[in-house]
Amino acid sequence: MGRRILAIIAAAVIALVGAVLVLVYARGADARAVAAASPVPVYVTNQVVPAGTSLKDAVRLGEVSQTRVAARAKPAGALETIDETNGALVALTDIQPGQYVLSAAFGDTPVGQKAIQVAAGKLAVSVQLADPARVGTFVTPGSYITIFMTYPLAKLGETAGSAKPTTTSGSGTQPSADGASATSVLLDNVKVIAMGNALLTPTQQQQQAAAQGGDAAPAPTGGFLVTVEVDPTQAARLIQGINNYTLYAGLRGSELKIDPNLQVSDLTMLKDKTR
Repeated sequence: MGRRILAIIAAAVIALVGAVLVLVYARGADARAVAAASPVPVYVTNQVVPAGTSLKDAVRLGEVSQTRVAARAKPAGALETIDETNGALVALTDIQPGQYVLSAAFGDTPVGQKAIQVAAGKLAVSVQLADPARVGTFVTPGSYITIFMTYPLAKLGETAGSAKPTTTSGSGTQPSADGASATSVLLDNVKVIAMGNALLTPTQQQQQAAAQGGDAAPAPTGGFLVTVEVDPTQAARLIQGINNYTLYAGLRGSELKIDPNLQVSDLTMLKDKTR
């Protein structure tokens, strides 16, 4: 009798343990199923993301947007967040619309020669320089240059103390601004981001030829296109200089300070010569 009772109790305990194990397994399976189906954030492309576009700009321009998918449907390497840690990364190649945004598609430098990398808040402006003006063949992407402009003084109007008509007095003949020119600093410490042989900004001669219905004037022979990275104010100054003045570039050294108001003219050179 006693053995029968012990067998019954043992069977009941085994059944209870089995029921508990089944319940624990079922709950774990439910949890795993819920986790697999739980939505997670991912980014998808709404339109073509050109090579060289930063993640931050792609979001700002609406080229990519965030959505949510089940965790088990998330592709390996899909981006879940875009923040200050990865926002500056750029698309290595063009990314077509309707795709998940993968972290492997972004890096520090675009692949190939199609795109140039322009820093946030900057513009790329190209300027045609004569070979001597670009310091021979020593200017390369990554160099920093100072751009000077040479212009006729009469074009800017007479300035006090520097542009006086020729007169004769007891002290001798005073220089005149007629036919005189000057050279000033247009932009200092600008970064070269590309070199090439095709103009992005048309020259004044090309614009005039196009306005008259003729063929565009050919690019100067022996010249070279330099693309620099500038802010909007610098871009406006550079384009004004491209269209109206003669530009020269100097390759900067690592420790150089240039007076932004530096100006040398025929008049000041003549005065310095007579000292």
